[in-house]
Amino acid sequence: MKRFLFFIVFGLSLTAFAQNEQLAQNYFDRGEFEKALVSYEELLKSQPHNFNYFQRTVECYQQLQQFDKAEKLILERLEMYKQGSFLVELGYNFQLQKNTEKAKKYYEQALDKIRKNHNEVFQIAYAFDKKSLTDYAIQSYELALTLEPKYNFNYQLALLYGQKGDLDTMIEKFLTESYSNPQSLVMVQNQLSRFMNEEANVTFNDALRKALLGRIQKTQDLFWNDYLSWFYVQQKEYSKAFIQQKAIYKRSPESFSNIVNLAQLAMTEGDQEAAQEILQFILENTKDLDLQIKAHTYLIELRIKKAQPADYPAIAQELDLRIKQFGVSPYSLSLLQLKAKFAAFQQNDTETAKFILKNALEMPLKREEIAEVKMDLADILLLEEKFNQALIYYAQVENEGGNSPTGQEASLRVAKTSYYKADFKWAEHQLNVLKSASTQLIANDAMDLYLLISDNTVADSTQTALKKFARADYLLYQNKKAEALQAFQTILKEHKGQEIEPITLLRIGKLEEEQNNIPQAIASYRQIIDQHKECIYVDEATYFAAELYNKTGDAEKAKPLYEDLILNHEDSIYYVDAQKKFRRLRGDKEL
Repeated sequence: MKRFLFFIVFGLSLTAFAQNEQLAQNYFDRGEFEKALVSYEELLKSQPHNFNYFQRTVECYQQLQQFDKAEKLILERLEMYKQGSFLVELGYNFQLQKNTEKAKKYYEQALDKIRKNHNEVFQIAYAFDKKSLTDYAIQSYELALTLEPKYNFNYQLALLYGQKGDLDTMIEKFLTESYSNPQSLVMVQNQLSRFMNEEANVTFNDALRKALLGRIQKTQDLFWNDYLSWFYVQQKEYSKAFIQQKAIYKRSPESFSNIVNLAQLAMTEGDQEAAQEILQFILENTKDLDLQIKAHTYLIELRIKKAQPADYPAIAQELDLRIKQFGVSPYSLSLLQLKAKFAAFQQNDTETAKFILKNALEMPLKREEIAEVKMDLADILLLEEKFNQALIYYAQVENEGGNSPTGQEASLRVAKTSYYKADFKWAEHQLNVLKSASTQLIANDAMDLYLLISDNTVADSTQTALKKFARADYLLYQNKKAEALQAFQTILKEHKGQEIEPITLLRIGKLEEEQNNIPQAIASYRQIIDQHKECIYVDEATYFAAELYNKTGDAEKAKPLYEDLILNHEDSIYYVDAQKKFRRLRGDKEL
């Protein structure tokens, strides 16, 4: 019984202690330093060796300008532990009092500690860095390196030189670290990406490109070609990235994996020219049947994306030719799926499409392949307005896939099917879950559709406009673009000024753009920009309008739109691309 009571009391005391710590932190975060000090002094008294409580108590004294008390506490700690980092704390306490002479004296004493024992560099350099004493932190690391050359502080020094604005030295340190310590490559590239995307990135990007080119020329090491390829991918310059991957392949032709990945990336980002160039190279240089099938599939996909109805017979003929060339088997599944989708969505031949896919399901496929074929089959049933049958197939994939990307994609298609048939309540339920999907693209699509439904339900409880809009979207899904455009234009006339108007204008703009009706497309986007400045679609409209002006050579109208997006829509997915294009139009140095 006594033990039981002991555990209860012990548990309660731990809970109270945690609450006191949280209370102290809350006071500190709110700037209520007198209250925070009382709490931290009590916590430090109960746990005198806790560094966090010591640090917070010192900071409270300093915020309240009780520098003598802070000095006393730091000196006690220095006497107790004899660590050089407390000399940094002591110096900083004098710096806050504008006593630079005494501050410098203690900082020099901290550096002397490193001279006597280079192992102290870790705590001392960290303490200098925490106090934003960048030069002293750099000095600490470089001093330790003269004493023990085996140390590697490239990463830490790179960050410090970056804080100083010495970008050339930062780049040099980061690149040296990448090469000498390959496991840190991703971490380094993440840091470089951050600098590449910042406001002053033109100078930085140029410096990084030159540094990489310099290393390629000096060493001829393929590591640097791959690094430069990565750099161009960040810039979305896939043709330039391909030049580097081609150079790697010519000297090391063992694998096509990086080149195939680059082709897929170029396709995803809409750089069809680069994708086509890369895929042709793959076909010319590989005997691997799987890669050949993949390359042919991607090339035909690219043809379909920009095809007009007059091109369909030639595309169908090529699909048949490739299927005949590689045979009907699990290996040619990607071609069979493409043939089915093309038959259904471009040639309006859903029976042939279903026949191909049902036959494919009879083949010995992998679990993931079965899921893909079932989704394609559901897509075609949805095309035929067989909503319930489509939902059965989607639900099968959803149940079997769980939280995998395939399972979440199936869930999204269930939600879209419910939306098309105006079952908005169930669609909203599905989308609410998918907003936090692990795949960003799915999460974004789910959020967009969720907001469309919820915003237009709040504005119109009868959902009259939303039902018409969902029907127009379904016509788009069916590839009936002329009918969809007419439906959206009707919505615009019948529901002018309502919540549905800006998204309707956006749809009309994209349809006009696809039909190369550029003035009409721009007019739709400008209407959103001018009349719906507060809506969630204004960044898209701004970017699309800027793109059209840019492509048609009207730089003077494109430039202010890109600038507006940069200044007022920092969270837009088009922000980085708008920065790059604005600088190019402004005449900044090209990379």
